[in-house]
Amino acid sequence: MTVPASRWSALSLLIVDDEPGMRSFLAKALSTRFAQIETAASVEEAEALRSRLHVDLIIADIRLPGRSGIEWHEATDPNTRRSDLIFMTGFGDMETALKALRLGASDFILKPFNLDQMVQAVDRVIERRQMERENLLLRREVSKLFPPTLIGDSSKTCELKTLIARVAPSNAAVLVEGESGTGKELVARALHQLSGRMGAFVPLNCASIAPELLESELFGHVQGAFTGARKGRDGLFRVAHQGTLFLDEIGEMPLAMQSSLLRVLEQKAIRPVGAERELAVDVRIVAATNRNLKAEVAAGRFREDLFYRLNVVAVAVAPLRERVDDIPALVHHFTRQLTAEIGMGALHWTHEDVAAMQAYPWPGNVRELRNLIERCLLLGKPPAEYWQSSKPAEQGTREEGYPLAWPLAEVEKAHILQVVASHDGNKSAAARVLGLARKTLERKFKEWAIE
Repeated sequence: MTVPASRWSALSLLIVDDEPGMRSFLAKALSTRFAQIETAASVEEAEALRSRLHVDLIIADIRLPGRSGIEWHEATDPNTRRSDLIFMTGFGDMETALKALRLGASDFILKPFNLDQMVQAVDRVIERRQMERENLLLRREVSKLFPPTLIGDSSKTCELKTLIARVAPSNAAVLVEGESGTGKELVARALHQLSGRMGAFVPLNCASIAPELLESELFGHVQGAFTGARKGRDGLFRVAHQGTLFLDEIGEMPLAMQSSLLRVLEQKAIRPVGAERELAVDVRIVAATNRNLKAEVAAGRFREDLFYRLNVVAVAVAPLRERVDDIPALVHHFTRQLTAEIGMGALHWTHEDVAAMQAYPWPGNVRELRNLIERCLLLGKPPAEYWQSSKPAEQGTREEGYPLAWPLAEVEKAHILQVVASHDGNKSAAARVLGLARKTLERKFKEWAIE
């Protein structure tokens, strides 16, 4: 089976042969299938190129001047090999070719060969590499066992589904806005699933990566690009080639990285850290934020040009308090999911339980609802009983909880402070329970002038 050439447009090739005619023939024949092709006449020349550039595939003759291809330990050693390798060999070198396969070479071609034989060998190797990338993504997403579903039939949720279906088939950047816990990543996944794009969905929380590592995480790096970079590494842009890259909490991205991201969106190419050349990428960007990016632009914390690049289509996800009609369906979905996870039998909440949950303002949105259901299942305490202590008292306040007259911002603040206090001031632990990034929690404490 031949891999469509469009899937290869972000890959690079190195041809190593001491015959100029063979180098020229292969480079010309494969020029439409690779974004970058380099040639070298010897192992030493090839190593000099690999020290500066990322290479996905090497096609090398076994018989080379100086060190032979089979003696090229940096390429054949499975512990250090970071490029696929196809050897070219004559009939007299069959034993050497078999040895090369045992050492970890991907394939070998007998000389003389025709172009179709070479293309078929390259097809097999690249298809295997694509499968390895997809498996890598599956491992990253192993906790997400079920396809994402937008649950609910409220008017706001139906409007959201209609907008997603209309926008998904395009390649336009999408900015998903909404409070924490509303399900912005589910929206991004739905956009990808309905897009028809061939590549993977790759999520990244911009607040969870240290600023000094973010560039390498997104763009990758070549060997020796910085201290500790013993091997080259593909960045998430290349992993997401022909797919969707979801940049969550984009408002937390440092200004320096915002400039780099803007350039990628304009040029449709990335430059791995330490590399000399750019690599073409085809990636659809979906970004998400719980901040007001227009206010961030006005405050000088977010680039205006990047904001407009990301905000080609804006998708607003309503908070749960504005779509309470979705709560019964969400409760049913989470209950069925969680009982299966913890090995409980089927369970149905009473009308009183569901009504109690519909009456609550849910400052933590859908994430808080799921956490409550899980807590009630583990404690064996129905939601109505859990909320019993929160009924209105005579003076218009709750016996426990928050005064009814409080604005939502005060409810959120009180809830966050209560969760932090319940963890003895451990903000990292509290952030995990709240479903927030530690950096976001610190920002809220700074806004409240609380140490």
